[in-house]
Amino acid sequence: MKKALLSLALVGTALTYANAQGSLGKGGTQLNLGLGVSGWGIPVYAGVDFGVTDDITVGIEGSYRSWKYTSAYRFSIIGVGANANYHFNRILELPEKMDLYAGVSLGYFIFNNPSGYSGSLGSSLGFSGQVGFRYFFTNKVGLQLEAGGGNVSGGKIGLTFKL
Repeated sequence: MKKALLSLALVGTALTYANAQGSLGKGGTQLNLGLGVSGWGIPVYAGVDFGVTDDITVGIEGSYRSWKYTSAYRFSIIGVGANANYHFNRILELPEKMDLYAGVSLGYFIFNNPSGYSGSLGSSLGFSGQVGFRYFFTNKVGLQLEAGGGNVSGGKIGLTFKL
């Protein structure tokens, strides 16, 4: 009987940890990859988030986009930035496969203007807010949707991989 109870307790513990998917948690790391929405081309982004507490993450992100303006000019933007997010999973008692967060981002955008272009596009600093949601299909892989700022401006859709 003791072996059966011990086995049941071990299985229960393993399932509890296996299902704790939404929140990254203190000391956790995750990789985010995907595409964005922007008035200046379709950005491709990659970022890494680090769990500071069970409810707060900080991260870094990079993005690249390129677009054509008339047949004569091709522009590109490289964005680098940092973000901080608060995850509402615990206080809203969300199911473990979900992650709802909001936060702020600070980034720097490097505009690569084509030669001969006389317009006013130039590199700049950007500060913005974002709201996001993830749904984890497995313990390690989830879908990321984000609206608002960050390195991409309009929004993002991509995958999250817990490392």
